[in-house]
Amino acid sequence: MNKKPLFLTLLFFLAGALCCRVEAQHWSLTMKNIQLKAPDMEVAGMLAVDPAEKNHRWSVGCETLDRDYADFSKYKEHLGALGVGYARIQSGWAKCEPKKGKYDFGWLDEIVDGICSYDVKPWMCLCYGNPIYGAQKSLGSSIFEDEETMEAWCKYVKAVVTRYKGKVAMWEIWNEPNLHENVKYPEKYANLLSRTVDVIKAVDKDAVIIGFGASRIPLEYVRSVMDEMKAEQKTECLDYVSFHPYYENPDDALPEILRLKALVESYSDDITLFQGECGCPAVLEWGHALRYNEWSEYSQAKWDLRRMANDFSINIPSSIFTLVDLQYPNMQQSFGLVRTNLLKEPVYRRPSFYGVRNMCTLLKEEYMPDGAVEYESNGSRKINTVAIRDGEGKRIGVMLWFGDRIPDSSLERTATDITLKGVEFEEPLYVDPLTGKAYRLDIKRGGNFEGNLKIYNLLLWDCPVFIMDKASVKLVDTTAQKAEGTTNDMLY
Repeated sequence: MNKKPLFLTLLFFLAGALCCRVEAQHWSLTMKNIQLKAPDMEVAGMLAVDPAEKNHRWSVGCETLDRDYADFSKYKEHLGALGVGYARIQSGWAKCEPKKGKYDFGWLDEIVDGICSYDVKPWMCLCYGNPIYGAQKSLGSSIFEDEETMEAWCKYVKAVVTRYKGKVAMWEIWNEPNLHENVKYPEKYANLLSRTVDVIKAVDKDAVIIGFGASRIPLEYVRSVMDEMKAEQKTECLDYVSFHPYYENPDDALPEILRLKALVESYSDDITLFQGECGCPAVLEWGHALRYNEWSEYSQAKWDLRRMANDFSINIPSSIFTLVDLQYPNMQQSFGLVRTNLLKEPVYRRPSFYGVRNMCTLLKEEYMPDGAVEYESNGSRKINTVAIRDGEGKRIGVMLWFGDRIPDSSLERTATDITLKGVEFEEPLYVDPLTGKAYRLDIKRGGNFEGNLKIYNLLLWDCPVFIMDKASVKLVDTTAQKAEGTTNDMLY
């Protein structure tokens, strides 16, 4: 018998294991379960998703690359497939200026150019200090005031804006400046904001400026900063006020957002709100936003889609945090639309990825909210509604969901008889943004009458569903799709 030496056997084993690891394709069990629990209705088709079509109403987070919590080169292809028009990044002063007066933008060039290569526009948050000037680079660290550090910051900002003028779409000034002790000193941020605006505008007078990047919705803090800016006649320099509404129930944030909107508009009609960073974990976490709740990939997807539905309802741009899981020093954060491993490698696209992509397809850039829809139903839960109109002002759809509770992990839907007032569609479709499937509605006993639409046994749950006029939805034939419910469906 010809026996191979032990070291050769081990070598072949390791080589085989490496090949298996490289070639392995992972699939999403949660996406498979969502497909298998899809409504038992006649399928009219699948949403026609065009990755080349970028929707500038929506943005996705590509943050923390300045601290190496993710590897853009490993996940960038997923950005191109999502359908968003913008991606948020952070500038990383400490990484760009490791020695005083010596800049290294190579790492940032790769990210900016990489985002642009997918026809997505980066917007950059200029944020965090630099330890070589005694200013810490961590989230929530004290905002610097001394002139030496401020001058170094201004030189850095000038270098960044000069380098990326024409590539970066918008400039956001700082990230969550109201955290920790900073909330007591709004004048510190007002000074930083004012000085930074002056530098940006000196380089690019047409630059789009986003202020605040505030944690949650701090009305009094925003008021104090805006008063300081008004005193310096600087409020007209702001195009957006951004905020991060991390609420366990995303619908609970809406009243406070409307108060913030009214506050900001009291200073200028030209300033718009920007939901600049918000998302949901996919597992229970002990740190960061929305911790200590038993999240899952099911509830994450519902949460993200409800955040988008609420932001659309008041017509503000919106950014979902984040594209991939992030490897923080103390934990792996699970907010990603794409799940990653401890090597920062993408594993699979979560249901939230497909949900966000389908929302970008359904809520097109030219579509506008048309207010809440009055309704009558036989259900016991309150239904949130948002009408959708096209660029010509025609009402073409309605979003509906249960928004009274924190999204849960159940895949069950509730059959509800409902009359939507002021809605008439020639051929209404039921569209599920999680799966991208469109279904024919049985309206033989209901249908259009007296300017209303009556639907029996409409399947609702704590995630947005769409009732769309068929003429406004582009579909592809499901016979061209892979078999429903197989693991191959979930491979990317």
